[in-house]
Amino acid sequence: MIKIVVTIVSLFLVLGCNSNKTFAISHKQFQTVDKKDAVLVQSGSQKNYCIKCGMDLVKFYKTSHASESEGTKYQYCSLHCLEEHLGEGVTLKNPKVVDLLSLKLIPVGEAYYVVGSKKRGTMSRISKYAFKTIDDAKHFQDQYGGDIMDFSSARKKAQEDFKYYKR
Repeated sequence: MIKIVVTIVSLFLVLGCNSNKTFAISHKQFQTVDKKDAVLVQSGSQKNYCIKCGMDLVKFYKTSHASESEGTKYQYCSLHCLEEHLGEGVTLKNPKVVDLLSLKLIPVGEAYYVVGSKKRGTMSRISKYAFKTIDDAKHFQDQYGGDIMDFSSARKKAQEDFKYYKR
């Protein structure tokens, strides 16, 4: 048995080393979308990265938030990073969040957040995903758990991330 396994592994390594093909293993996570599906609002060379932590906005798009301040548009990988920016005393206008199903930005005041689902969070152990309709949020909740709440309540959950260190 060991001889067969060694032979198979050796054959795989030899074929792999002599081949011009590369085999990409996809580790696409739940928050990731195809680049063509992501709406990025920032401009400049750093438009693809969270303004606070530098994380890739396409990779963490499904938890993305956006806003503007004094004519500058900002995008964040998560509610956590949006909250961190607000904690610095910045006044933000027109905050939006990605609707998990349509992948479009919607006003945070119209969103239903599912907080604490089994799906992994971004920048926090507690996940926060947003939906345009209560029915969509309930369907997600039925599959993955969590609590449905409005932006204000989800923001309070995000603030808990900061209680152990000073901003």
